[in-house]
Amino acid sequence: MNVGFALVLLWSLPITSVLAELPQPQNLTLLTLNTQYVLTWDWDQTTTGNAVTFTVEYMAKYKMKMKKKNWSRVCERTTHTRCDLTDSDLHYLGMYVLRVRASADGVNSHWVCIDFCPDMDASLGPPSRVELAPVGNLLDVTISDPLTSTQGSMKEHVLFLYYRILYWGLSDDPQGLKPKVVDSSNNLVTLPELEAWTWYCVMIQSRYDYYNKTSVYTEPQCMQTEGDTPYGQIFLYFLVSMMVCFLLVLLPSYAFFRFYRVFKNTFYPSIQLPAHIQEYLCDSSPGSDMPRLLTADSEAELCCDKLTICPEVVLLEIHLPPPLTAPPSELEQDSGRHIRQDSGDSGIYSTEGGSAQQGRSGGEPIRRDQEVDSWQTLEQVKMEEMWRESADKRDLDEGVVDVCV
Repeated sequence: MNVGFALVLLWSLPITSVLAELPQPQNLTLLTLNTQYVLTWDWDQTTTGNAVTFTVEYMAKYKMKMKKKNWSRVCERTTHTRCDLTDSDLHYLGMYVLRVRASADGVNSHWVCIDFCPDMDASLGPPSRVELAPVGNLLDVTISDPLTSTQGSMKEHVLFLYYRILYWGLSDDPQGLKPKVVDSSNNLVTLPELEAWTWYCVMIQSRYDYYNKTSVYTEPQCMQTEGDTPYGQIFLYFLVSMMVCFLLVLLPSYAFFRFYRVFKNTFYPSIQLPAHIQEYLCDSSPGSDMPRLLTADSEAELCCDKLTICPEVVLLEIHLPPPLTAPPSELEQDSGRHIRQDSGDSGIYSTEGGSAQQGRSGGEPIRRDQEVDSWQTLEQVKMEEMWRESADKRDLDEGVVDVCV
């Protein structure tokens, strides 16, 4: 009986030793930044060939004195050697206890614990954003607070947060070996003692003196200050503005003027044609020989479907007026003196007076004959002219008939 019990005891000892040999996680470390918390640990994979999982839990430290402890589990059976506690709603001013254990083939290691207080242990981050703006010969620095995991300001958790500003001039200290320091809790800071038209570089750090927290510095940002504009720069601006004005205003105006002159000289020339040529070009009478486009009416007049016989020219009948006679008053005065005798073509008049009266009376028929002859001659000339005009019109009509044929 004793031998059998001893054999069973010896057989169970190796199993107990194997179960007790599962090691614990080592080197628990918290990686924190503002309100982001990540717990990491080390694990030697050579201690066991089986797959190992890990479990992470936390609890407020003041609850450790209670009989019934209520742990909050964050990561369970994870194969990674890290656990993110950011979304675990850990109060920034609270104190907590974190613990981790390993498990393999149903065997668990002992818990490994670590204390954590975010206000004391969490790292402080640098400003989330820095902007520089020149104001005359000074620089305005706009600082944005570090952000929490929910994109809030860290000043809600760290009431005495302030910033340390380092700045230096590139002309005096290009490497920033002797920077000037300004501490301020404001988000807008104006850097003093700067020179005009000089480049300055700025770096900023977040600080919390209660737990001696300091963040890393931001990347250097450089900006040039302003001041009174030099005369050379003013003259350069003037030349540039004149060039821009010439390109944008004068050149289009000159191009428009040239186009206007070409257009005017083409369609409205300053040298006019002679008056007789303009009259010839502007003559639009039907008898003009000015070449023009034929209209429907003119084509109908010049061209016809059949031969048209022009009407016969009617000669005007001309009636000669009666021979001129002496006025009635003169006839009454000479009625007692002269008696007209028609004796064929002799033209002899008998008188009762002397030779003087005969001579005077004999001259009057001669003047009357001359007046009749001149009247007849004038009428004959007018008749010849009218005949020529009618002959010209008849020739024109014959030409029109010929065109129609």
